[in-house]
Amino acid sequence: MRVLGIDPGIGRTGWGVVEDALGSKVKVIAFGCIETLARTDLSIRIEQVFDGIIEIIDRYKPQAVSVEDLFFNTNVSTALIVGQARGVVLLASAKHNIPVSSYTPLQVKIALTGYGRAEKMQVGKMVKVMLNLSEVPKPDDTADALAIGLTHLFSYKLKEK
Repeated sequence: MRVLGIDPGIGRTGWGVVEDALGSKVKVIAFGCIETLARTDLSIRIEQVFDGIIEIIDRYKPQAVSVEDLFFNTNVSTALIVGQARGVVLLASAKHNIPVSSYTPLQVKIALTGYGRAEKMQVGKMVKVMLNLSEVPKPDDTADALAIGLTHLFSYKLKEK
């Protein structure tokens, strides 16, 4: 199974494509970050995220999309803008008839480290190890997107058993 993991955001939307390899191995296909400029009109930025996700889907042909659930602590306006970016990810997936699964940051941390209070750095290091990368992907949004994709692969394998 090939999965597109996405960490949505309006300034930076991290993405990573991972898939099952032989046995219990997973491999990375590609990863990156869609970046928009803060001085650009919000509607244009949302369109840039949408177009970027469409391009990634068309290029890598994932069978599933996994996206981080919206989480916010105190800044409601930031959460609303991130929610809009998340919405265009869902729309792009729906336009391609790709099933979408959502995972909370807690679920991702547990899936990769076994510890729900793991630091971002620990998750990044596990992504590096699990995907046999030479370094932790940057920016953090990209490492998070790969972690979200891996979480879906692990969850999907558990459902198959």
